[in-house]
Amino acid sequence: MINDKKIIVAIDGFSSCGKSTMAKRLAAEKGYIYVDTGAMYRAVALFAMQNGWMNETEINTAELEKHIGTIKLYFRKNADGKAEIYLNDENVENKIRSLEVANGASRVSTLGFVRRELVRQQQVMGAEKGIVMDGRDITTVVFPNAELKIFVTASSQIRALRRTKELEEKGEKVSFREVLANIEERDYRDTHRSESPLVQVADAFVIDNSDLTPEEQQQKLNLLFESITKGL
Repeated sequence: MINDKKIIVAIDGFSSCGKSTMAKRLAAEKGYIYVDTGAMYRAVALFAMQNGWMNETEINTAELEKHIGTIKLYFRKNADGKAEIYLNDENVENKIRSLEVANGASRVSTLGFVRRELVRQQQVMGAEKGIVMDGRDITTVVFPNAELKIFVTASSQIRALRRTKELEEKGEKVSFREVLANIEERDYRDTHRSESPLVQVADAFVIDNSDLTPEEQQQKLNLLFESITKGL
């Protein structure tokens, strides 16, 4: 007999840990909806940049807060079945993947009014369960009662190497030192912000993928999923 009861899978962890990759794959294999909350914060950062409300050193928080309610974010699958993010009906999947926007996302994510609006949208997305969501505060704020909670980590050096390779494959010219510095800065900001800091909750399963292959990592996640769902 097939178990058709769906759960919420909440995945938190540091930047460039491969959270999105593992979450996407699990969602595809189980027929669940995947939501990349990091992409949502990147989209807000892009929105602020496009409107001239954010540069490398400053954010016009008054203007961003005034317009935060006009931001509509959703995901739609492309021809290959991969979920891509839309910002006010524009596909911005490629635009949000630069190092500049990634850093901007980490900055806007410290703003309480931004987090509250995106948490609201995320909770609406997960109302019917059958969802895999990854980010920084999914297990603590968005879905604290999720049936399966995962915390993903890896050394900053390993993450920087992976991120540098990823950006180079996209044609961007970046240095390992630059990427490592960016990751370490984001780690500090994510774990020390006053609004919904990144923390490992007591009932989360930890996956340290520093020395794991993608297949080994996915196997661990699948086993955890099966152990939770078989008891429903």
